[in-house]
Amino acid sequence: MAWNEPGGNGKNHDPWSGGDNGRGGKKGGNGGGPEQGPPDLDEALQKVQERLSGLFGGNGKKGGGSGGGSGGSHMGSFTLVGIAAVLALLVWGAMGFYTIDQQERGVVLRLGKFHSIVSPGLQWNPPLIDNVAKINITRVRIHDHRALMLTEDENIVEVDISVQYVAEDPEKFRLRVRNPEESLAHASESALRQVVGASEMNSILTEGREILAVAVLARLQSYMDAYNTGIRISNVNVRNAQAPSQVQDAFDDVIKAREDEQRVKNEAEAYANGIVPEARGFAQRVLEEANAYREQVVASATGETSRFLALMNEYQQAPEVTRERLYLDTMEGILASNPKVLIDVEGGNNMMYLPLDKLMEGRGQYRDSSGRPARMDDQSVRQISDQVLEQLRQRQSTTGGLREGRS
Repeated sequence: MAWNEPGGNGKNHDPWSGGDNGRGGKKGGNGGGPEQGPPDLDEALQKVQERLSGLFGGNGKKGGGSGGGSGGSHMGSFTLVGIAAVLALLVWGAMGFYTIDQQERGVVLRLGKFHSIVSPGLQWNPPLIDNVAKINITRVRIHDHRALMLTEDENIVEVDISVQYVAEDPEKFRLRVRNPEESLAHASESALRQVVGASEMNSILTEGREILAVAVLARLQSYMDAYNTGIRISNVNVRNAQAPSQVQDAFDDVIKAREDEQRVKNEAEAYANGIVPEARGFAQRVLEEANAYREQVVASATGETSRFLALMNEYQQAPEVTRERLYLDTMEGILASNPKVLIDVEGGNNMMYLPLDKLMEGRGQYRDSSGRPARMDDQSVRQISDQVLEQLRQRQSTTGGLREGRS
């Protein structure tokens, strides 16, 4: 039988009340019979409130009667609101904790207005009041830009650059400019056009790329400082600089011709650097040899002069002896270098032949150890002269005898 059906032997089977109505007696229906309606929700809610109040130090039961039940209901409502408020406060406080990495800085906005910059570590800010934006100040960001530009000499070149930058000032990077990356892109194109427009095409395509990158970096950094973007440009690389694709082949031929010209110039300079010092060294050597020859000739002439003056003094003191000595020295020089001598005898018809080499073979004085003619001393010259004179006398006497016999 169901608990709310009539005829339950006078017993109350209400599961919410457990047999008691909470007011000190049994619940009765109309005419003292059992209650025939739904369970009392206010009574069930009151019991829950009493138990919660008991947990937090409140009285488990209030006084009986309708007045006590109404007061307990109001007190339980206030207790639930306080618990909910405490829980909400704890959740709200827990939501305010956050961490900032070592590479980051936090920009704190309190009610939409800049408040402070927080450092790395565990931080707390009141949620729903403060808004924290984390900015990485060490990460190197890269912006690439490519465009066709007009040079100073009215030529068109295509330049491709890469800009590397960091967000150095987090406050300016987050608040001063709405879109700092877009501002950087526009400033990069402006700075690049300004520098390329003041340069010649040949410089941009060949050796002027490094100068172009330095000039663009300086001008772009000045733009970023003027805009208060908080961006610091770390490097600008010119990745490619070339003529438009329609005329690229012609420009490649021109560049190749210029490179060949430079190569030939370098080879000519290398040859000149090799041949000029050699020619200068040869000229210096000739000059040194000429100076040495001059010194030698002057010294030899000076020596001959001194010898002639000394000889002249000797001749003035003893003419005969000196004349004989000069004659012997002269004959010594002549006979020393000639192995054979032909003498024309005065007053005779025959020419006299003197084989000096044969005359000196017996003496072993004609040649030296190397096989060349040796220089004869004064005694040898005198002996040879005596032999020559003796042969001349014999021939003259023989010739005179023959002439007398014929006559």
